[in-house]
Amino acid sequence: MTTVTGTTQVYKVFIKATPEAIWDALTNPDQTDRYGYRGRVEYDLRDGGSYQALASAEMLAHGTPEVMVEGEVIEASPPHKLVQSWHPLFGEEMIAEPPSRITWEIEDADFGGQKVTLTHELEGAPVAASIVDGSVPGQGGGWAFVLSDLKSLLETGSSIVGE
Repeated sequence: MTTVTGTTQVYKVFIKATPEAIWDALTNPDQTDRYGYRGRVEYDLRDGGSYQALASAEMLAHGTPEVMVEGEVIEASPPHKLVQSWHPLFGEEMIAEPPSRITWEIEDADFGGQKVTLTHELEGAPVAASIVDGSVPGQGGGWAFVLSDLKSLLETGSSIVGE
């Protein structure tokens, strides 16, 4: 489910996995390169720690920068909540925009599994907002794709786009 209110986008998905498995998939570079856009992440999971999303080999071959997104950890409460800033570096228009804020929440679902909620606050970042909502042709499926692929990986052991 996706909800857009002003400059805030909210995505929710239910995943049959433990909170720890989901947290690991979100924060462990050996997991993040298995789904979505296949990039590795580097988190210093403490308040004020750094965050980087690195380009995959395929992205690098297309001329993207090695560091695709940078940010700062605002709050890390494993395995249930991660708040971070998010500043994309893969286009001049996005570089010029201010960093946005992402909140990941992982909580027990009433009927089993976990509810994962991604809230992306994009005040003053309309170009980034159009990329992450998946509406720009040729730029992928945004957060909906990433979360769908994460769900597929954790529940079936394989990505939507294959291993």
